[in-house]
Amino acid sequence: MDRLSNTVRPYAWGSPTAIPHLLGTEPTGEPQAEMWMGAHPGAPSRAVRDGAERPLDALITADPERELGAATVAKFGPRLPFLLKLLAADAPLSLQVHPDLAQARDGFAAEERAGVPLDAPHRNYRDANHKPELICALTPFEGLCGFRIPDDSAELLAALNVDTLKPYVDLLHAHPEEAALREVLTALLTADRDEIAATVHETTAACDRLGGAHAPYAALAHHYPGDPGVLAAMLLNHVVLQPGEALYLGAGVPHAYFSGLGVEIMANSDNVLRCGLTPKHVDVPELLRVVRFEADDPAVLRPEAAPSGEEVYETPVEEFRLSRFVRAEAAAPVDLTAATPQILLATAGNPQAGEVPLAPGRSVFVPAGEPVELSGTGTVFRATVVA
Repeated sequence: MDRLSNTVRPYAWGSPTAIPHLLGTEPTGEPQAEMWMGAHPGAPSRAVRDGAERPLDALITADPERELGAATVAKFGPRLPFLLKLLAADAPLSLQVHPDLAQARDGFAAEERAGVPLDAPHRNYRDANHKPELICALTPFEGLCGFRIPDDSAELLAALNVDTLKPYVDLLHAHPEEAALREVLTALLTADRDEIAATVHETTAACDRLGGAHAPYAALAHHYPGDPGVLAAMLLNHVVLQPGEALYLGAGVPHAYFSGLGVEIMANSDNVLRCGLTPKHVDVPELLRVVRFEADDPAVLRPEAAPSGEEVYETPVEEFRLSRFVRAEAAAPVDLTAATPQILLATAGNPQAGEVPLAPGRSVFVPAGEPVELSGTGTVFRATVVA
């Protein structure tokens, strides 16, 4: 197995302290938003092998079947199918959705035919893959996930007593669920920017005054004054995860993270369509093609324990499988040898993978078929695929 050296992304919304605290390093004063573990070409991990560091994507490219296993390569091709992250939010991320596989393939091909550069700010599709994801809280973790029942959103908006919100309240009450959500989101994102900014400012003042269920949206509005995404956010479920709880986010589900530290795993893709809360490009027609206008309570996942002590977060995708081990002092070693590639990440204590000690925030890549035994105490997350 290989110790991993991982890149930390300094996005503006990141916490300056959460990841350094976990790693036991001094904060730099700059935001540290995401630590990437995997073989994504944007920031591949470096694997220490035979005394030298090499990019993990290069190691996999050189011998995919050795690193990933024949079954994984046959199913997903010669690349690691997932990307594992530590995510530390100190300010709201953009309100966003991800495409399904067919949408990603079609969108990527269309932009390739049109000659849109991969790094163009207005490019929607950086690759031809979908991006289902799972976020598991390490600390209390706050965000938005999926549409509220339209009547519930109407009540939330009506309580603000803002005259310019009343047409949206009427739409939410008057139409079938899908049509109501589609019409209101479309109206918000296509409204005159000056007019909608005035409504957002008035809404912000009302949310500040009322507090309670409106308080999260007041905080959001102060980060993004005048942004129509503040009003779009009020169509979504507000969620606070406790440590160990998780959310699965499938294609087309609008979401945003506000604050907290978590372990995130996703299919190996960088496709994001933004709805608001961002200065970046918002492609409204493409966004409306991808969003699933389905209202439901967010399904908070709790892990299911196996006799081995492995606690699995069940999801409907095959590109990744996330589980954890919370090991007590007397816990017997566990054999984790598998025919699939694995990344093991410690988040607490002093566990050990084979002969490699894993302090919090440290990780290893385990090639397919490589013998590995987990011992010691603490918490370890295991990322692999369903092959």
